[in-house]
Amino acid sequence: MAESRESEPSVPEEPHRPPSPARARLALLLLVLFALLLLLRVTHWGRLDQTALFYVGLPAVIALLVVCTARPCTAVGVAMAATTVLLALSGPLLGEGLVCLVIAAPLIYGVVALVAWVCVAIRRDGPAARHALFAVPLLFGLTLEGVGGVGLLPADDRGEGEVLVDAAPDAVAAALAAPPDYGSPDALLLRAVPFPEPVGAEGAGLAVGDTRTVTFTRARSLGIGAEWVDQHMELVVVESDVRSDGGRVVFEVTEDTAFARWMDMRRAEAVWTAEGDGTRLSWAIDFERTYEPSWYFGPLQSYATDLAATYLADTFAASATEGDR
Repeated sequence: MAESRESEPSVPEEPHRPPSPARARLALLLLVLFALLLLLRVTHWGRLDQTALFYVGLPAVIALLVVCTARPCTAVGVAMAATTVLLALSGPLLGEGLVCLVIAAPLIYGVVALVAWVCVAIRRDGPAARHALFAVPLLFGLTLEGVGGVGLLPADDRGEGEVLVDAAPDAVAAALAAPPDYGSPDALLLRAVPFPEPVGAEGAGLAVGDTRTVTFTRARSLGIGAEWVDQHMELVVVESDVRSDGGRVVFEVTEDTAFARWMDMRRAEAVWTAEGDGTRLSWAIDFERTYEPSWYFGPLQSYATDLAATYLADTFAASATEGDR
């Protein structure tokens, strides 16, 4: 047995093949393209900010890694590699729209993989081709969602969150009536995706007609020397019921320049009730989804809004706890 093993010929290792000239030219083209995009992110004085380093440098690295190292052997692999490069290229051009790109990336990859698989299966013919044909009308039907107002899920939705506050109801009411001290969210999704974050608020009171103006992190559009743009949301109290053991207040959104690109914010509702030695505080955010397909963006936006409502509940709970001490 030992002699037969020794007599077996060894399989020579495949030599490392350097990138082809075409692949090297594509990598060089990407480098030049990203250099030009980087110049667009530079102000007239030649200063770079963190946004340029992150939204331009990181996509450049991703695209170059795919071009120089990817060796796809199937049509699906080629499609996925090409999609990765295109997504990386589009990142610097989108600015604030990168939020949509990050959220939509799984959907884009899934559709690209499915379409590539269907095309390959149909070309090969056979049993798999007949099954693949069923995906064609399905894909066609899914692409029509949102056209002419057609949708699988309702556009109106609500995000909810609550917390048990270690404070009396009057302390919670006082916290809701005053501008809060906003901090960084704890939820991974809110920290990972570059959503606008609240940084301050003006206005006070819980009586009908009282207003709030919430300021969010600033945004900047693509362009040479583009100025930073302030983002804000204006709200007015339209319903109020404040009692010694709890209460309810409803804020109506009258102007929104922070989230209007992704959803139509309608109302925010805060309800607090005495519970044991503390107070149960609940927040709800009513909004209208403006993105399709509903089966994908609906659950995502609902989940993100639940996290935002929980963040608001935690923020005002912290303020109430500090004020009750």
